[in-house]
Amino acid sequence: MNVALVRGTTVQDHVALAEIELCGELIIAASAAGEDRLSADRIDEVLKVSTDVGQLGNNRD
Repeated sequence: MNVALVRGTTVQDHVALAEIELCGELIIAASAAGEDRLSADRIDEVLKVSTDVGQLGNNRD
């Protein structure tokens, strides 16, 4: 886990780190895609988002 040094204290922002990781996953998927844009379905797949109501909350790895 990476930490940031701010005014002599150590801060871990898990939410920010998770968002940065997700952005990285999207960048990798976009660079590997053959089309100009990622479809909404492909973005959901990369971000491991389920649009099925029965699956909401069950997409944890």
